[in-house]
Amino acid sequence: METRSFLGVTNEMVYLIGLPTVFALIAIEVLVMTLKRARYYQLDDTLGTLGMLAGNAVMGAVTKSFFFGCLAFAYQYRIFDLQAALPPWLLCLAALFLIDLMFYVWHRASHRVRFLWAIHLSHHSSEEMNFAVAFRQPVLAPLFKIPFFSVLPVLGLDPTIIVVVGTVSTLWGVVGHTRIVPKLGMVEWFLNTPSAHRVHHGINPQYVDKNYANMFIFIDRLLGTYEPEVEPVKYGLMIQANTSNPIALTTLEWKN
Repeated sequence: METRSFLGVTNEMVYLIGLPTVFALIAIEVLVMTLKRARYYQLDDTLGTLGMLAGNAVMGAVTKSFFFGCLAFAYQYRIFDLQAALPPWLLCLAALFLIDLMFYVWHRASHRVRFLWAIHLSHHSSEEMNFAVAFRQPVLAPLFKIPFFSVLPVLGLDPTIIVVVGTVSTLWGVVGHTRIVPKLGMVEWFLNTPSAHRVHHGINPQYVDKNYANMFIFIDRLLGTYEPEVEPVKYGLMIQANTSNPIALTTLEWKN
């Protein structure tokens, strides 16, 4: 993992804090599941998730230098210089928002463009909803995110800021994958909460292709793709994959 520092914070430091927090959340989720005598985890489903995570991690490792090189190349042609124009605190907020806006564009395209859906589908293939599902990441996703996120340096975000703040945004994305957190009142207007993200994983007709944002759900509200959680969510695909084999899940839509 390459070291990138913004205001003395590196992406490794973010992971060192974030990953133990994620594992603690999983432990809490399992405890709640046990106390409620519910089943949010299935062994074969979780093993399939781990297989896909391994493939995604390998692809990420192979492409990380290329990804950063693309960002650095694009930064030469920046339209704005946000680092010079904004104080650090506002630069962090601007980076979070711009990264989430580009995530929204990539995510929406991944549901609406079939080539990209063939890559992204595997993330939605689980019929469960738990923190582990957040790690069910498509193998080819790190490569095909590059054209989208290379727009951010052109808008004036330094590549190092994108890497560090993007790591924070990525870890936030884990939080939404659970059934143990109820609706959060006014927070639902601004942030992508577990309730909002449960909708995104739903195959109920009113939930399909909704709630694309990773952190700021008001982006969906502004762009007309927001749907609140009302009826219980049914998870998975419109035609369920009926397999937990990571290779079969990765190739499913390509075969179709």
